[in-house]
Amino acid sequence: MHDKKHTSQAGFTLLETSIAMVLLAIVGLGVAGLFAYAASNTANAADREMATAVAQQTMEQLKSVAFTDSSLNATASEGTSTTVTRLGRQYTVVTIIANAAGGTSKTITVKVTPQAATSPTVNTIFGSVTLVTRRSAQKLGSNRSL
Repeated sequence: MHDKKHTSQAGFTLLETSIAMVLLAIVGLGVAGLFAYAASNTANAADREMATAVAQQTMEQLKSVAFTDSSLNATASEGTSTTVTRLGRQYTVVTIIANAAGGTSKTITVKVTPQAATSPTVNTIFGSVTLVTRRSAQKLGSNRSL
């Protein structure tokens, strides 16, 4: 005969289990948000890396031509815009060339921006790159001779 009631029972109550599930769901949503953030930043870094490569290639092309070449003629303040495709992604390349006073140097600015992707996670603002350089004419000073 067991008249005594057991006051301690092993196991979890329904309330304890529900609270644990809610806490796990909150933690799981936080981790999912972290993964989405990481994926977005990875895509932005890839865009920035390719934009840098496109900008460097454009800059090297402009630095390799003669100072008097027509490709180094001064542009309007908004520059000239072209579109290039690299690894299936399109980039807008804006080139601005400004002559310095006296015509012995030019400031070359190349800005590369990835065009809007179909994926909303890619941010074109953080993927853009701007390179600026100054190029001067080859002129010898008064103390030098050819």
